[in-house]
Amino acid sequence: MNLIRYRKPETTLWPPFERLSTLREEMNRLLDGSLAGVLGTGDLFGGWSPALDVTQDKENLYVKVELPGMKKEDIDISLHDGQLILSGERKEEKKSEEGETFRSERFFGKFRRTIALPSEVDASGVKATYRDGILHVELPKAEEAKPKQIEVTVS
Repeated sequence: MNLIRYRKPETTLWPPFERLSTLREEMNRLLDGSLAGVLGTGDLFGGWSPALDVTQDKENLYVKVELPGMKKEDIDISLHDGQLILSGERKEEKKSEEGETFRSERFFGKFRRTIALPSEVDASGVKATYRDGILHVELPKAEEAKPKQIEVTVS
């Protein structure tokens, strides 16, 4: 029997594979939250969805969201039934009347992200800060969701 080292297949040679990550992102956005929220944008695949990270330790859940170019007044955060709901709108800058756009990759308009939280949180202790285009949300875990040390006794 011969062992052959696994090699990751080269997908860059076939252009349709380059679009799979975009398709995956769109499907995740479609299934993220309620269908009514997605359809509320007017176009099933319209709008945009900011990138985010969710991490946790023993005491807190942390959410970091990339929202460059936005004002804090344009960001809404709510907590409902174990879900963190982030929404807002990035307003488009005034277009210059001089010349035409050569390339445009930035997203503008409304967004909505619904994140199912992995544990119960204490809503009264939630903190949110926005600095340098990054939204930081700290959600303290509820006492019943925190890990507990149980002492073993010998009898």
